[in-house]
Amino acid sequence: MMIKTLYVRVICTFLAVIIFSLLSAFYIGYFLFNKEINHAGQEDMIAVGEEIIRLYEQTKPDDREAFLKRMVKVSSYPIHMYEDTDKVTYYDLNHTNSVEIAPEAVRHVLNGEVYRSPGNVSQTFIGLPFSFAGKSHAMFMQFSPQNENMINRMVFFVLILALLIGSLCILVAARYLVKPLQVLTQATKRLAKGDFDVEIKTKRLDEMGALTQSFNEMASALKKVEQMRQDFVSNVSHEIQTPLTSISGFATAMKNSSLVAESHRNHYLDIIIAESGRLSRLSDNLLKLASLDSEHHPFDATTYHLDEQIRQIVVTCEPQWLVKDIVIDLDMDVALKIKADRDQLNQVWMNILGNSIKFTPAGGHIQVRITHAADEIVVAISDSGIGIAPEHLEHVFERFYKTDPSRNRSIGGNGLGLAIAKKIVTLHHGTITMNSQIGQGTTVVVQLPSR
Repeated sequence: MMIKTLYVRVICTFLAVIIFSLLSAFYIGYFLFNKEINHAGQEDMIAVGEEIIRLYEQTKPDDREAFLKRMVKVSSYPIHMYEDTDKVTYYDLNHTNSVEIAPEAVRHVLNGEVYRSPGNVSQTFIGLPFSFAGKSHAMFMQFSPQNENMINRMVFFVLILALLIGSLCILVAARYLVKPLQVLTQATKRLAKGDFDVEIKTKRLDEMGALTQSFNEMASALKKVEQMRQDFVSNVSHEIQTPLTSISGFATAMKNSSLVAESHRNHYLDIIIAESGRLSRLSDNLLKLASLDSEHHPFDATTYHLDEQIRQIVVTCEPQWLVKDIVIDLDMDVALKIKADRDQLNQVWMNILGNSIKFTPAGGHIQVRITHAADEIVVAISDSGIGIAPEHLEHVFERFYKTDPSRNRSIGGNGLGLAIAKKIVTLHHGTITMNSQIGQGTTVVVQLPSR
């Protein structure tokens, strides 16, 4: 209904514009060329009148009345013949309304001069001196309504023809303009119903083509967002279902004393506690990501020593790397200051160092190096771990992405640590990248502005 209304509005608007333009052009043209038209008509009547006088002088017809009637029939111009200002004979075959001619104009012509009607009279006429039998007469010729009607009919026909042709062109042009909107409307309805495989093909380079291209880009972006949403729901469900299944299974088994020996109860309880911890960490990470995505997450920037913060992280993780006999080498400037959110960056170093410890085999090596140049601080954390295949590197910062899901689950990972780290670094206007090779370890590089 809306499209039909728009279609009708476009047509009506164009028609109104055409009609207004034609009428305006007609009246403006008439106003501008009225004097020229009158002058041209007067010149034509003068030429015809002079030809009538010349023909009369050459033929010298005996019947003047019959001669003048024939001339009126041939020229279509009514003739007023004055012998003096009061005595006039009117010759007309079309019963044209006789124009009133002022006595001054008659005297003017009787004195042997040519007379032209002024521009403010209703009908155009001219006066020529005409001599009959040696006596001066004044012959006035007025513009014939028959000729004027013919011109008016011709102009009216041209206007109607232009209107019809313009209307036909408008019908075609309006459909050409509205059809892309109809296609966009149908595509929008499909998009609203969840069908994101929508692509409108167009070769137009105008504003409508740009709008169509923007729609295609929007549909593609929505499709990606929907796929991310589905993957997110699937990953969260999977991450939650696995520990819940373990907790439910072991709790049920422990409820039945005949199924679990007393010596195994503590082991099962440890599993339940571990899986509960996984759920708790997953919940915390999801809440943290949601808060960071909302752009309303608290950001408390303070100036502090970055080297001290990283040393504290290493000490905090000491139980994990000591049990695997991993050597950690710290290469950093003393009293290196940075202005940032301390708690957020603390999460970044904890996640990166935690991953390095998890995937570095016993007896391995981890190096933390900090360099400072101009207004930028670069933190590089390298390990001698198992490494990551090249095809996985571009996805490691995606949520729930795991290069080896079974391995990560065994060590308690949920695929959110690096995603959180990237989000925090981005909020600090920094960058985070990862370089790795299978069997040769991994290096994570974080670049942050010092202020």
